[in-house]
Amino acid sequence: MAENNKINKGDYLSFEETIVDIDRQIAELQNLSSVKGIDYSAEIRKLQRAQVAEFRRIYGSLSAWQTVQVARHPKRPLLGDYLNLMVKDFRTLAGDRCFGNDNAIVCGLGHIGREKVMLVGQNKGRDIKEKIKCNFGCPNPEGYRKALAKMKLAEKFNIPVVTLIDTPGAYPGIGAEERGQAQAIAVNLMEMSRLKVPVICIVIGEGGSGGALGIGVGDKFAILEYAYYSVISPEGCAAILWRDGKAAEQAADALKLTSKELQRLGLADAIIAEPLGGAHRNIHDTVYNVEQYIVKTLRELKRTKLENLLDNRYKKLRAIGTAATMIEEEKIHKPPVVQAAEKFITIGKITPKAPAELSV
Repeated sequence: MAENNKINKGDYLSFEETIVDIDRQIAELQNLSSVKGIDYSAEIRKLQRAQVAEFRRIYGSLSAWQTVQVARHPKRPLLGDYLNLMVKDFRTLAGDRCFGNDNAIVCGLGHIGREKVMLVGQNKGRDIKEKIKCNFGCPNPEGYRKALAKMKLAEKFNIPVVTLIDTPGAYPGIGAEERGQAQAIAVNLMEMSRLKVPVICIVIGEGGSGGALGIGVGDKFAILEYAYYSVISPEGCAAILWRDGKAAEQAADALKLTSKELQRLGLADAIIAEPLGGAHRNIHDTVYNVEQYIVKTLRELKRTKLENLLDNRYKKLRAIGTAATMIEEEKIHKPPVVQAAEKFITIGKITPKAPAELSV
């Protein structure tokens, strides 16, 4: 009986120590109640209220680095959870018609609510065997080519596209570079910007660099409350600028990678709420929130004329550099090394060109 109420510290993050203590007390009282037949319900309810209050205190003021830790929680819902709970009649479509099938990106047709969609998602894997199979969520170029081929198929049959982003970044291996990793991502950016169907992109966990951007161009860009989206991982940024991976916490602050910062900078259109304590504490509610956002947004996009849809999408993509202005205003009070880190999240201001000039 004691084993059933045992607290697994691996389920908690380093900043949740006070939650661990409360949960341990609740487990002990529940165990005593079942063993000795004593009613501790009043005490348990009091502790549960304290637990909720503590969760609100902690998650109400998470740092950027703590947000990254939540986004990487081992029990956070992955693509498979969304497919099982949100997508009906899902049929997988594999292969890029060029090299092979990349398991880090999953594509297929299915229904979300009453809407038929082409879903493209990044899969990180839950256990070691699955992680190895899908390369720990780091796509190869064939994954991006597969994604584009399926999105073009959706365009042919006038089916909306939904992408679920969750990757540390595109795979940087020699083989991937030889097969055209950068070119595959670049082509996706161009082609997604002019797909003649509604496109919704949602970051459900990690949004790492070009690996995320390769399936991240759409009419609406949303992010889960405790997910992150960045041009480079905090560890990578720290290693380059601070010459020390241990400076990841400082780098995370400088990269402006949290959902609130992304919305403030105009990169995220919406923040999808997570349950108290993060998505891993209530997978069903998280998936439900994502599903409701997709259904509602698709209805709005379908009412928009195609010409306006494409024009707005293109302007949205090319306006990303306007974030530079907001960063410039804050540089006065920041040390040079942090100012250098902040350059990672801006793209120099460029003069927009008409979509017609993008022909290849």
